[in-house]
Amino acid sequence: MAGGTGGIATGRADLVIFDNDGVLVDSELLSNRVLAELLTESGQPTTLQESISRYMGGTLSFVRHEVRERTGHELPAAFESSFEERLYRAFDEELEPVPGVKAVIASLTVPFCVASSGSVERIVRALDKTELLPFFGSHIYSADHVARGKPAPDVFWHAASAMSVPPSRAIVVEDSPNGVRAARAAGMVVLGYTAFTPRDRLAEADALFSAMEELPDLLALPLETWRAGSWDRIRGDRSQDT
Repeated sequence: MAGGTGGIATGRADLVIFDNDGVLVDSELLSNRVLAELLTESGQPTTLQESISRYMGGTLSFVRHEVRERTGHELPAAFESSFEERLYRAFDEELEPVPGVKAVIASLTVPFCVASSGSVERIVRALDKTELLPFFGSHIYSADHVARGKPAPDVFWHAASAMSVPPSRAIVVEDSPNGVRAARAAGMVVLGYTAFTPRDRLAEADALFSAMEELPDLLALPLETWRAGSWDRIRGDRSQDT
């Protein structure tokens, strides 16, 4: 599917696309902790904060590429399988849904899906563990399905195409810089969730919010709200009311 917005869209969105890690399931800390530990054991000393800063929102292929480019060293052949094994163990022991997200999903009156950098198996296991899987059914789209992961727009284009909705009619909910860049490159409105990610790292998003309770009001706004300046005016009006 070709990108671009195809002009200014009007009315409410016809599709909501959720990222998985950090938006639906509270997994960013878990996955980055496992990644930092495994990178360190593989000869690439990495702190939790360095993992978050460098790799959050990227695929394991992205991690491998970044390590190669930055250090000139190749990660072990079994790196990906070792990561998945450890991560699934952490999921089984610690994973929870993002606070408030279940109520948001249950309230939606438009189609929705998930589009993530994780593998299909990882997405399904996470949603199943947190009892969110029944909401999504087969509407699960992964970087496994496309040639390029985030920050390329491919997974969002793929999700919109599978859901039969033009990119200009979709809104993406993301919590990573790479995800925000991917959504913008796909020609979609993107809302940045900042409960875990510093606001300045999601500055390219159309709007930011820090609690899931805020999301329904943002999703209810017409798409023309996101024209240059419109959201700033609404935000200013709301701040004056409070």
